[in-house]
Amino acid sequence: MTAGPGHRASRARILLAKPGLDGHDRGVHVVARALRDAGFEVIYTGLRSTPEQIVRSAIDEDVDVIGLSILSGVHLPVAAEVLEALGREEVSIPVVVGGAIGPRDALGLREMGVADVFPTGSHRRELVDRLRRLVDEWPAPSAAGGTDAGTA
Repeated sequence: MTAGPGHRASRARILLAKPGLDGHDRGVHVVARALRDAGFEVIYTGLRSTPEQIVRSAIDEDVDVIGLSILSGVHLPVAAEVLEALGREEVSIPVVVGGAIGPRDALGLREMGVADVFPTGSHRRELVDRLRRLVDEWPAPSAAGGTDAGTA
């Protein structure tokens, strides 16, 4: 069987995390259900994960995407810490962020290296489609071991 468009994404592993002190997790459960229903394998780390724990779990679970759900307003520093931790580990895993994120902060997240941003109210179908596209298009590490894409 040959791999066609969407082949990698149809079996993609996505780690979802609630970093920091944010205890509001209804949204991340809705997202997890939508992704599972669409055929993704979802690993949820639970509440109050540190950036280092998130990256370690992502590496251990061999995920294709890290999704951060943040409603507390600390998305910029937390995303930066996750990207820095990925850089220290020399791995290239795309990071997406969802939550209460305004347009200015969404731009800031993208500029720092976040692969995609999903503000509160994003439609499930759009989330699924964009994540499938991200998994299919994300650059694989080079044969020489370079993994600079998506890390800060």
